[in-house]
Amino acid sequence: MRRMTFLAALTLALLIGASVLVGAASLTSGDIDAGLLLAVSRLPRTFASLLAGAGLALAGIVVQMAVQNRLVEPGLVGTPESAMLGLLAVTLIAPGAALIVKMSVAALAALLGTLLFLVLARHVPRRDPVLLPLVGLIYGGIIGSVVLGIAWVTDLVQYVGVWQSGEFSGVLRGRYELLWIVAVIAILLYLVADRITLLGLGEDAARSLGLNYRQTLLAGLLLVAITTAVVVVSVGTIPFVGLVVPNIVSRLRGDNLRRNLPVVAWAGAAMVLACDILGRVVRWPYEIPAGTIFAILGAGLFLWLLHAPPRRARADA
Repeated sequence: MRRMTFLAALTLALLIGASVLVGAASLTSGDIDAGLLLAVSRLPRTFASLLAGAGLALAGIVVQMAVQNRLVEPGLVGTPESAMLGLLAVTLIAPGAALIVKMSVAALAALLGTLLFLVLARHVPRRDPVLLPLVGLIYGGIIGSVVLGIAWVTDLVQYVGVWQSGEFSGVLRGRYELLWIVAVIAILLYLVADRITLLGLGEDAARSLGLNYRQTLLAGLLLVAITTAVVVVSVGTIPFVGLVVPNIVSRLRGDNLRRNLPVVAWAGAAMVLACDILGRVVRWPYEIPAGTIFAILGAGLFLWLLHAPPRRARADA
């Protein structure tokens, strides 16, 4: 255990070091103030990548427990698209609103959109686990089409493009701090991990064990909505994080949610940061958005998860 913890910390430290050093501007050129570059751009960008990756991975676990299906994530239940719809509405109604107001409206819209999907999910047969994600794709696509249609009519398509990009090049000091809300949400999820686990048993089983099912479900989805809204407002959407990271951790470590939460947060943070670094070096000095890199990686991992043999149960000691 200590060795794995050390390796995880070392990996994260190396990624952070690479993120700080890699960029179009060199820290050692002498043409710019290295300290200013670190404080204003490189460190905020690194922290934003870590927080966004951790938050999306943890949000994926909550959604999977809420619908009792491991093949879903916020991006497959219309949560990001609903957040974009809220952002578009507040942009049209109050374009000068503070960032926290925009995030709050986006979180409320994301929560309402996710709750509507849960209503639809009650009518989806559960015999085939792939059917629910397909319904989610259609549902998210409909909301996304509404967002794009309104943006087209109001000449705000460029805003939607930013919200869908999932890239960190525009992250600067003073423009990412809302993402620290994710750290608070991660702590709250760890404290209520046992209750989130009971959500995955279904409503009847959870109620029989004394859980206030609806209250816990609403609280969990509220945390998911806030996380998604913060990420969309700050850096845009990043697909597949909440889908592949929890599933990979579960295959490797089992289904103990409380024990897995720190690992899921670490894996999501590390993978998104690694994709951001890779996006900076593939076409140097230009950048490919981290969301694009992770979409390619996540699609491959998702196909592997679909076709990989079931995880063998561990033998009893």
